[in-house]
Amino acid sequence: MAILDDYQSVALRSADWSALAGRAELAAFADHLEDEAALGERLRGFDAVVAMRERTPFPRSLLERLPLLRLLVTTGMRNAAIDVAAARERGVTVCGTRGLDYPTAELTWALILAITRRIPLEHAAVRAGRWQVELGEGLQGKTLGVLGLGRLGGQVAAVGRAFGMEVLAWSQNLTRERTAAAGVTLAASLDALLAASDVVTIHLVLSGRTRGLLGAAQLGRMRPSAYLVNTSRGPIVDEAALVRALRERRIAGAALDVFDREPLPPGHPLLALDHVVLTPHVGYVTKETYQVFYGDAVEDVVAFLDGAPVREIGA
Repeated sequence: MAILDDYQSVALRSADWSALAGRAELAAFADHLEDEAALGERLRGFDAVVAMRERTPFPRSLLERLPLLRLLVTTGMRNAAIDVAAARERGVTVCGTRGLDYPTAELTWALILAITRRIPLEHAAVRAGRWQVELGEGLQGKTLGVLGLGRLGGQVAAVGRAFGMEVLAWSQNLTRERTAAAGVTLAASLDALLAASDVVTIHLVLSGRTRGLLGAAQLGRMRPSAYLVNTSRGPIVDEAALVRALRERRIAGAALDVFDREPLPPGHPLLALDHVVLTPHVGYVTKETYQVFYGDAVEDVVAFLDGAPVREIGA
């Protein structure tokens, strides 16, 4: 069994794998392979794979390179990077795990505070022997625009209210009943939310309706003093349009945990901008989350070997 994209080399100590002793031979890989041929060569001798979220895509073309594969476990119960139909056609069982919501909501607020209070720049200045080089902004009395008021968006909105912010929310199917229950205001439209918000934070699922939702026109609705925060999925925002808006100072800044291409490649234009805060898709990456992910992965493998798979996806 291969455990993929174990960047921090923590998979084997994040859960008790002893239930698989004598039943499965484990190999954890800390490096990330983008080249499909190289990845196929690495995995072609494995019967099972544990994939961390969407770090490694499993399209039909890769699955066809893996003749022995019988079990594919993804952490979480939704993974748009796996062709589940192709897997099932090839007799591959796909299973998921539980997860935790709050770590991403917490990171969202870490990013909001980091970009508005200029924390990374002040941190770098102190380490370089300088003192107070930037002027941050407070949040009380400002407007927080929340795109998506589900489990994550709802938690983020609640913290915004605690900071004394006015909170607006919008999504395609959001109702006044839901916003009223959360104590926030339903924006009349996406454009209305963008125009009124000092901070816009994204908490939508990536789908055909949300891909490219924020393009050049939508970013143009934002105030020059406003900030964009994305801990959801990179392709919800037109990345090229965002880079242009940032370069031209048409918005005040952005704090991003997700990108079109991950890991973010060297030389990416976002890396040259000083009014952005970038984190490497760590919204869900906590000790507590990994304990759930890998603990459930062990259960998935044991159940599969016992002939009674659990948490099947697409069954």
